[in-house]
Amino acid sequence: MKPIPSSVSRREFLLTSALGAAGLTLGASAAQTSSASSGGKIPVGVQLYSVREQCAKDLPGTLSAVAKIGYKGVEFAGYHKRSAPELRKMLDDLGLVTCGTHTPYESVLADKLAETIEFNRVIGNKFLIVPWMTGKTKQEWLDKAKLFNELADKVKSHGMFVGYHAHAHDFEKLEGESAWDIFFGGTKPGVVMQLDTSNCCEGGADPVAVLKKYPRRAKTIHIKANGGSPEAVFGEDKVDWKGVFEFCESKGGTQWYVVEHESSKDPIDAIRRGYAALKQMKKV
Repeated sequence: MKPIPSSVSRREFLLTSALGAAGLTLGASAAQTSSASSGGKIPVGVQLYSVREQCAKDLPGTLSAVAKIGYKGVEFAGYHKRSAPELRKMLDDLGLVTCGTHTPYESVLADKLAETIEFNRVIGNKFLIVPWMTGKTKQEWLDKAKLFNELADKVKSHGMFVGYHAHAHDFEKLEGESAWDIFFGGTKPGVVMQLDTSNCCEGGADPVAVLKKYPRRAKTIHIKANGGSPEAVFGEDKVDWKGVFEFCESKGGTQWYVVEHESSKDPIDAIRRGYAALKQMKKV
């Protein structure tokens, strides 16, 4: 997923401050219900970047379509000029929960962190995932790891986690080691490793091998087909899904599978077919 900027207005901040405590509690409760209702299986959400154009045109209608397919949660990639209370009401009305947000790097820095925490508290989200970072040297990535360790401590008291999402460039070597390994090798276990199976493959790495290096770190994971046609979904591609699911369900500490399909001619149909494929695999 490409990064999408977002901002929180002062008015939204004040609203989220007032509604915050209830928001996180309700979100956690809904997430637990989702897990229980799926027979103990890892619940499945969808990254809304998959249906970004539909969200821009009709967010309530798109969320309704997502819920009708059967998804339990959504991961936001931008908020389409909606306030946190507005988003929360839409989700509650449809029985959906927030399973994560892709929040820009700038939004977790010191001058924005409080606003970001409050916004996510209201929408019931505990996973603050930064979708994009770069670094030209090993030291730059080590510095980012130190920052994320500090952030993990700051958001922990709010029942939240901070994490980083994979792109192909994260698996390029810097001084003999991938940026991914430099970063996650330097971060605490509480920093979420949100692997993206397709982006990992595009970077020349094996998703299963990458996952196995970091047990209990994949609290949320982007499951995305790779190696088939542009319309391919799970089982129609070359990802070792048996290996991915086996790890997530035993040693991954995984709380959410997050489906993403970036380039379909019919995005709603693509996430519908993805859900059907997971159902056939007995994951939902």
